[in-house]
Formats: sequence, structure tokens, C-alpha cells
Amino acid sequence: MTRFTMQEVGWEPRIPPVEAESATPEQLAALEACPPAQRRSTYFLTLAQDPASLGERGALFNSVMYAPRGLPRAERELATAVVSIVNGCVYCTSVHARRFAELSKEVEVMERLLEAGLETELSPRRRAIVDFAAKLTREPEAVGAADLTPLREAGLDDLDLLDLIHSIAMFANANRLMQSLGRSVMP
Repeated sequence: MTRFTMQEVGWEPRIPPVEAESATPEQLAALEACPPAQRRSTYFLTLAQDPASLGERGALFNSVMYAPRGLPRAERELATAVVSIVNGCVYCTSVHARRFAELSKEVEVMERLLEAGLETELSPRRRAIVDFAAKLTREPEAVGAADLTPLREAGLDDLDLLDLIHSIAMFANANRLMQSLGRSVMP
């Protein structure tokens, strides 16, 4: 069974990361498009092997996760933590669990999700987000218009829904990249 944590988790690549000191101008430009805290991480230096792809990924990540409008950032982080739990990505779960806890100031909510599982007791809004993120991750073909009803009842509008879906979809990809290119290392 995968054990999730809010502690910092390491990551070991299966292919060599780019050495920052010998990176090409294209690789450096792609890294600069990424969030500052990630530019020198082993994972992003590994992704810099393909600077065009990393540049696009960085721009998409910034647009989806840091947009100043729509779904509150803490709830985007909640959804991405759920996606990462469902996909078994220990590294991404730890990062986004911590970000949710920092932004929401609700550490106990994330601790319950990590310890008791996705079925733990939550507020109606958090429950709607967690259930939708888990279902869209597990069985996207089964998601329909009726699955949006609990989210709308919890106060999400069309832009919030779009932000939520973008976050979930992007992290389905991010988890697969991270899991395919390397492995999580528990603290």
C-alpha cells in the first residue's frame, strides 16, 4: 500500500537531468518559464532534456495553477493532491498536500485525507471537489453533466469548474511524467 505524507519526498530520475552549469540557452529559457522554486529541481532539470516541451508545460502550469481568477488556489491544490493520491504519485501528493495546507490553513483536512483516505468527512464544498477529482481521474469516460451538480450546489461557477477540470487533467499528465521518468524516495 502506498503511504502518503506531507513531508518533503525526494525523487530519483531514470534518465540524467541537465546540468544547470552546462545547459543550452534553450534549456535555460525553458527552465526560466517554470515557477522559481522548481527551476533547479532534479525533476525540472530532467524535463529540460526537451526544452520545447518543458517551456510549454511551464507556461501551462503557471496559467492553470496561478491564475488570479476562478477557483481559489487552495482548492486547485486540493484537487491536484487528490489526483496524485488516486494515481499513486507520492511525490506530487506531498507537494500539493503541503501547498493546500499552507494556503487554506487547514492542515487537519489534508491530514485526514492522507491518513483516513478520500472518503473522510469533509465540508460539502470540499467533498464535491474531492469526489469529482477522484472520479475524473479514475474513470474520465464515466463523468457526465450530472457530476457537475454537486459542485454547482457547493457554489462553483463555470470558470471555477473549468479551472478545476484543467487542474485535474494537467495533473493526470504530470503524475504520469513523474512516475515514468523516475521514482519517489520517501523521507
